[in-house]
Amino acid sequence: MGRHDTYFFCLSILLLHNTLTNVDALACNWGTQASHPIPPNIVVKLLRDNGFNKVKLFEADPGALRALGKSGIQVMVGIPNNLLATMASTVTAAELWVQQNVSQYISKYGTDIRHVAVGNEPFLKTYKDRFVHSTYPAVQNVQAALVKAGLGRQVKVTVPLNADVYESGDGLPSSGDFRSDIKTLMVSIVRFLADSISPITFNIYPFLSLNADPNFPREYAFFPGGGGGGAKPVVDGSISYTNVFDANFDTLVSALEKNGFDANKVEIIVGEVGWPTDGDVNATPAMAQRFNQGLLNRIVKGQGTPRRKTAPEVYIFSLVDEDVKSVDPGKFERHWGIFSYDGAVKYPLSLGNGRQLVPAKGVRYQAREWCVLSPQAAAGNNGGAWTSSADYACQLADCTSLGPGSSCAALDPAANASYAFNMYFQKMDHRRGSCVFDNLGFVTKVDPSRGSCRFPIEIDTSRHETLRPPPRSSGAMEMKWRTVAAAAMVAGWAVFN
Repeated sequence: MGRHDTYFFCLSILLLHNTLTNVDALACNWGTQASHPIPPNIVVKLLRDNGFNKVKLFEADPGALRALGKSGIQVMVGIPNNLLATMASTVTAAELWVQQNVSQYISKYGTDIRHVAVGNEPFLKTYKDRFVHSTYPAVQNVQAALVKAGLGRQVKVTVPLNADVYESGDGLPSSGDFRSDIKTLMVSIVRFLADSISPITFNIYPFLSLNADPNFPREYAFFPGGGGGGAKPVVDGSISYTNVFDANFDTLVSALEKNGFDANKVEIIVGEVGWPTDGDVNATPAMAQRFNQGLLNRIVKGQGTPRRKTAPEVYIFSLVDEDVKSVDPGKFERHWGIFSYDGAVKYPLSLGNGRQLVPAKGVRYQAREWCVLSPQAAAGNNGGAWTSSADYACQLADCTSLGPGSSCAALDPAANASYAFNMYFQKMDHRRGSCVFDNLGFVTKVDPSRGSCRFPIEIDTSRHETLRPPPRSSGAMEMKWRTVAAAAMVAGWAVFN
């Protein structure tokens, strides 16, 4: 998801040191940029029921950190980009942040915080060097603050980076190196993290590689054995690459080795990787199932890449859909979850040892009512009025399931208006007047869903009032769009053109 500093983040399945028959750890990004988020205690139960014991949060959310206390789940907590300048300005600022967002949750609630993620993809080219000068000092100050708090051994710093921080001039992994404009800075950060016995974190998105160019070889985005015939291999010396994930990761390995690091001794975390299910022709449940199952299969086997045999930790993106995320660069940004907005399973996934995904339990919903275009208005065939009212509804609610390539693309104009009306009605908690739309709206108890297009009923957050987290204290999160990782993400592309 370009990257964004989201509230939290969770579909990253982190599997560490697995064997052929046993999965030691599942990890994910828990994102809560939702108008009606699942209560934190239910999310924690969902994580545990599905065997997730590592989770990445994009911000130190109090409700989530409390709910994770004594849960047996290891936590990576993030510092958003808009706090990097503050963290870089003085060690005292970092010490205060660590005390408020790490130390107190460890000591008071028993939250097992293992990593602090300093920023989120701060060196994206789209940021135009905005965070180039503050990220490294922020990392140093946060590390110093953790040491002063007596947490230097228990909690490690890291910086989640987009894969565009490294590149390959000829598109082959063996030619990988850090981006020239930040090469010196990257070497300094990697050296500091290695000296601190801390990991480096990179986000890899094969979906974005496929979605960025119609000429990208479709099969190369998926893993062999995950269903389908597989891709034509990309030959790099003695190595044949069958998927862009391996090629991208090994481009990083080459970048590390070219700058004097032993890539087999540097701890590498894949902080985000996944596949969305709606909002684009390439974002479907079937494609997401294929990609994520292929990824899980290889991690369960402890499979590394051709140039790094040790399997990295991998956080799949993400746990649940988020209906208030930015839609830059596409509508699919709100649909990365392996679970729906309410914790329902989108598609089957085998998690190893015969386990399958199970849905969230205990979620309470609003009344079974939907707002749709009234029969009288539909019969009147006043399409101009429908469109105007639907546009208004979609400005304030989530309509990313409408449009070409989306799950509700087959709806006719009247049904499109009904969908928009209902999304606004649900967003407004069925309040009086939220289904008027110049007398075009009509409240029904008959579910208008059809085919793949689901007309949802929102979570009733008022019935979970005692379980909801307190207001956020660290300021508004910045939104940012995902970018495809330069030539590294498209290693071997030219072979297919």
